[in-house]
Amino acid sequence: MQLQLLKKRWTSFVFQLLLILFIAAGAGWYMFNMPGHSYRGALPPLSQEEIRIRDRLVVHVNHLAGKIGERNIWHDRNLQLAAEYITSAFKKLGYSVSEQDYRVHDSSVKNIIAERRGVLHPEEIIVIGAHYDSIIGSPGADDNASGVATILECARLLATIEPKRTVRFIAFVNEEPPFFYTDQMGSYRYAQAAKQKQENIVAMLSIESIGYYSDKPHSQYYPFPFSFFYPHTANFIGFVGNLSSRTLTRAIVASFRQHASFPSEGIAAPSWIMGVGWSDQWSFWKQGYRAVMVTGTALFRNPHYHTEYDTPETLDYDRMARVVNGLMHVIQDLANQK
Repeated sequence: MQLQLLKKRWTSFVFQLLLILFIAAGAGWYMFNMPGHSYRGALPPLSQEEIRIRDRLVVHVNHLAGKIGERNIWHDRNLQLAAEYITSAFKKLGYSVSEQDYRVHDSSVKNIIAERRGVLHPEEIIVIGAHYDSIIGSPGADDNASGVATILECARLLATIEPKRTVRFIAFVNEEPPFFYTDQMGSYRYAQAAKQKQENIVAMLSIESIGYYSDKPHSQYYPFPFSFFYPHTANFIGFVGNLSSRTLTRAIVASFRQHASFPSEGIAAPSWIMGVGWSDQWSFWKQGYRAVMVTGTALFRNPHYHTEYDTPETLDYDRMARVVNGLMHVIQDLANQK
């Protein structure tokens, strides 16, 4: 009798363990499975267009993180200079620029918006955003002059194209602590206002810290359990969505892998997992919009993250140019659907 009871208990334990493993495997497949294949092998020479992109990225990052430097409300003049530079860059490309102003800590701050209106479905909006402030004590080359340089370059490349959907390029203020994960983030204020106006934002890309790369073994780290699924060399670009943005994440990864000869990884995971919501996409998720972060994973690879050493000369502009060129095709694919 006792032997039969032990057998039943053992059978029940094995069944429960298999069920847990089955559920875990299914959840892992759902989060990690992405279309296409990440590029492998030696990178091809830069194209002439990529060389032009690289050279402009250098100019933008050097101006924001080199000439201007630390930019936040505690360095208010620098924050204003960065806003003026971004506004001027958009206008030189032929864009009309608008601003969303608000006050925080007795300072006046602003989001900067440039729009390319869609010719067939103007009410359907693609947002391409990056924050232009830097953490206290850092010039913020990777975090996030690299992201601002990217949206400026994508705006240049899209300036002569007539997209079916509307594309908005937005430089957000106040992403960094102490505003992070609060309603004082520029992206939160923008997404909240868009929701109140019932704007149909069909996709948002948050460009976050995309300038640092390394070919050294074990140069890439992850929060648990991602280390079991992703490479340990920091030579790729990542695409990160929440579960509600899984379809969008997969579409973006598929487009990038089709057009870019550059390693890429993607995930659609619960937003509470460490790192998944760490940028302006979080603000759009809070309003129910689909959004994806494009990132070099920041602190999980860059030793200069949030320090005084996050300077322009530490970035890899050749690889940045490859990523930006790929993102331009992604934006075109998103903007010309239907």
